[in-house]
Amino acid sequence: MTRRVPVGADTAEPDAVDVVQTWVADHVPEPWRRAAERGGPDAIRAVRSREEYEAWYPAFGASGLVVPTWPPEFGGLGVGVAVSRAIEAVLAPYNLGRLNPLGLNLCAPALFAHGTEQQRRRFLPPIVRNEERWCQLFSEPGAGSDLASLATRAVRDGDEWRVTGQKVWTTWAHRSDYAVLLARTDPDVPKRRGITYFLVDLHQAGVDVRPLRHLTGEVDFNEVFLDSARVPDDQRVGAVGNGWRVANATLASERQMVAGAGSGGVDRIGGSGADHAVALARQAGRADDPIVRQRLVSLTAEERIRAWTNERARAGRAVRRPPGPESSVGKVHSGELNQRIQVLAVDLLGSGAGAWELDRDADPASLPHEVHGMLRSRANTIEGGTSEVNRNIVGERVLGLPREPDAWHDVAWRDVPRS
Repeated sequence: MTRRVPVGADTAEPDAVDVVQTWVADHVPEPWRRAAERGGPDAIRAVRSREEYEAWYPAFGASGLVVPTWPPEFGGLGVGVAVSRAIEAVLAPYNLGRLNPLGLNLCAPALFAHGTEQQRRRFLPPIVRNEERWCQLFSEPGAGSDLASLATRAVRDGDEWRVTGQKVWTTWAHRSDYAVLLARTDPDVPKRRGITYFLVDLHQAGVDVRPLRHLTGEVDFNEVFLDSARVPDDQRVGAVGNGWRVANATLASERQMVAGAGSGGVDRIGGSGADHAVALARQAGRADDPIVRQRLVSLTAEERIRAWTNERARAGRAVRRPPGPESSVGKVHSGELNQRIQVLAVDLLGSGAGAWELDRDADPASLPHEVHGMLRSRANTIEGGTSEVNRNIVGERVLGLPREPDAWHDVAWRDVPRS
């Protein structure tokens, strides 16, 4: 039976390393450990399927190693940043990716910053163990870049709220059990003051999840229709009407999560990194082309700088310091950098990027890895907040520039024109 590893707040780094190494030897399956020693993540993926990893993951979740800086009562070990880094260094070769990233990176920061102790104890441990998966119900057909104009309504009904509206571009809603939700509870005040933040159970009547298929064939995004879906008032996070402030904890964490290598969230959404482009250049015999070399060096340097910057931000998150508006810097840079990397990979692929052979029984939607990555990366500058919106945040909140003019800033939401 797997138990929490015996590491705590007073444990020294060398002792933590010894304990975690013992845990790895006892709990990580031997074929995975041998693959890690032989060839790193690619070799591990060759012997470990997604299904096998998900079946094994409860052992990881119960250990406290998924989020070692979190307090033990919420599924962590309560260690400091230095010990956490030592633990990560031991685990890194085994490619033990965290499941439930939207729960860990979107829901958890809001609960730590604004939730009640009861909410944290109820929802955080199942997130760590991947027993309850989460998504984010924020964007709407008429409220994307201007999220604060959202129209989904929540109306009080005794000890519950009834929520009606439509959300869109909801990542992994079709695989989720719960969602963080923004809904309008007061249409008679300016848009940012009439929003409330909820935790909603998706397995109920009144919630309809409809997949949206990608250009590349798979389904990640969904649209979600809510028709008098019920939310108990004890699943409201923060005060009524204070949801915009609570949401900022989620939004800043989302930007950091998709800020690229070293972010502790998603290294990149779409394609492989600059190291793969270097390998492609060598395979194509173009590694000595001075223009190709310049592009490779530039992208490799940017990716390394991005990783170092993200590691500093990740250290702050490890001690539960909420990401600030500076997370928008990483989001803008990472999205545009990844697009440039994927375009170079497709350029190096040559004619194979424009035409390819498929086996007779192959999935018609299957694409070469580089082409898939390039197509998927086109969304990087939109998802998690558009680059335009994030540049405004950097200008206003980091650089101290004047706010973008908004003629409707102090007008009641119901009186603001909407498409």
